[in-house]
Amino acid sequence: MSLRKAESHSGLRPSLVPPGVFFFLLIFLYLPAKTTEADCSFPAIFNFGDSNSDTGGFWAAFPAQRAPFGMTYFKKPAGRASDGRAVIDFLAQALGLPFLSPYLQSIGSNFSHGANFATASSTVLLPSLFVTGISPFSLAIQLNQMNELRVRVFEMSPQDYLPSKGIFAKALYTFDIGQNDFAYIGIGGDKQFLSQVANQIAWTIKELYNNGGRTFMVFNLAPLGCFPSTLTLLPHNESDLDEYGCLISYNNAILDYNQLLKETLQQTQSELQNASVIYVDTHSVKLEVFQHPKKYGFIYGTKACCGSGGGSYNYNPQVFCGNNKIINGINVTASACSDPQNYVSWDGVHATEATNKIIIRAILSGSYFDPPFPLSHLCNLKPIC
Repeated sequence: MSLRKAESHSGLRPSLVPPGVFFFLLIFLYLPAKTTEADCSFPAIFNFGDSNSDTGGFWAAFPAQRAPFGMTYFKKPAGRASDGRAVIDFLAQALGLPFLSPYLQSIGSNFSHGANFATASSTVLLPSLFVTGISPFSLAIQLNQMNELRVRVFEMSPQDYLPSKGIFAKALYTFDIGQNDFAYIGIGGDKQFLSQVANQIAWTIKELYNNGGRTFMVFNLAPLGCFPSTLTLLPHNESDLDEYGCLISYNNAILDYNQLLKETLQQTQSELQNASVIYVDTHSVKLEVFQHPKKYGFIYGTKACCGSGGGSYNYNPQVFCGNNKIINGINVTASACSDPQNYVSWDGVHATEATNKIIIRAILSGSYFDPPFPLSHLCNLKPIC
């Protein structure tokens, strides 16, 4: 699959556009023309997720993040599991919104344009204590936080740092979560468990719908079989790898879950009137970049920028990016490369800013939405740079 399809826009096919989109299109068509770049039907984003979209929630709860995280864009650790901006940051910028404040951040947060409930290591189903021993912020907790924010908004008089009461119906709700659930259960895991993961996401959407939400975007899972961490941690032979160096069985299992998620969201869409439930196929984008890194300006595909050990993957599960540890009497440091723009993977688990930029450009093209969703018609999208 080529990302070249993301470079062009095809005309809308009304028969394929979900009912909720027509509601937004009607509003859009009858609004007076504006010249501002930030003109958009979505005045806020409420995000639910794990480290792939965390903008500082985890480190607000468990300070403090170390360098070299944030080295490319922020020039210091900024709560992202990357050298720079995450996909959710780019999405906010494209919609003309500021970066989302983490809900858990007590100092300097502004929720007037939405909030980010994502925290690193979060899961959909199991409390993340079972996965990492650290983060307790599962999707259910994140939903409770969202509900608490909404209750407070309706109880309090208007505040500059809080969203308006009417913003919840107009906001975009995004989900980028499930990777840790899959890592926990593994490729030989119970399919019923994975079905529960998809169903829990669908149930959360329905709860948000009942509280006024109408537009939901759910990102599917990445090809974890191409991650330096997976390739290091899982024993394998050459016969277990595809021609691009990715674990075949692991990526096939991911495809099975993504199909299950897609079907679950389609069913959810059919149950919710005047709502848009959009499955976002970021998997295809990421897989393409891992398979053809040089095509997109990268030198290294399955090798981490920030890590230790060198070799094909430069990933050591005993020493995570930015840390050091005495192993067998030797001080081992997981340091960053000087050119993260040449790497697909930042730390063996998460993407570099350069990769995230490619992902968001593909998303904004509209070519990876199912069903089709006219985001570029609803928002005067800002360029990604």
